[in-house]
Amino acid sequence: MARSKGRMAQEVNAGSMADIAFLLLIFFLVTTTIASDKGILNVLPPKQDPNQEQPEIKLNKRNIFNILVNANDQLLVEGEFRDNTVGLTEEIKTFLLNFGNPDEAGQALFNSLPASLRNRAERDPASSDHPAAGGAVISIKTNRGTSYERYLEVLDIAKRAYFEIYAERVGITAEQYRALSGRNASEKELQDRGKEGMPMAISIAEPDKIGGQ
Repeated sequence: MARSKGRMAQEVNAGSMADIAFLLLIFFLVTTTIASDKGILNVLPPKQDPNQEQPEIKLNKRNIFNILVNANDQLLVEGEFRDNTVGLTEEIKTFLLNFGNPDEAGQALFNSLPASLRNRAERDPASSDHPAAGGAVISIKTNRGTSYERYLEVLDIAKRAYFEIYAERVGITAEQYRALSGRNASEKELQDRGKEGMPMAISIAEPDKIGGQ
């Protein structure tokens, strides 16, 4: 009889283990942050009314910086063939900061730039008129065979050129400018001041059908 009582004293009561495990599961679900893939944060234009005639927008060829990407991920930048994107950011910045034929808005934008950007700005009449609205556009065109990785690389380079200019206007690094969320007044003020009068004008042309399915 004594031995029987000894065995009972050594048994572990596991009746509440399921409850404990359930509570731990709830705890980790509540406290764990799960990262979500937001994709490419591009704002798409509203759907056009098919019954409404679309206005024809004419741009001088010199105001368009053309980047073509073929099925082999090779580039044709302003008519020049290349296998990589080395130096492309600086080329885009040079194009954007050209004031070949500035109108009133373009001249006002030039005057608002810090000395560091004004000193590197050019006045090549064969290049873009000015970086204000409509004066300088980056055009990216691919075809069906272009890899998604190369497309994103070129798109990011074009955006980086703008962000580096915006950041220099407000006296911070490009990484700091890109990290601005605009959720508070100070961050929103920096964002707006950086791109004031100089909207990001990147045109994504419809891909060619050749080079893939």
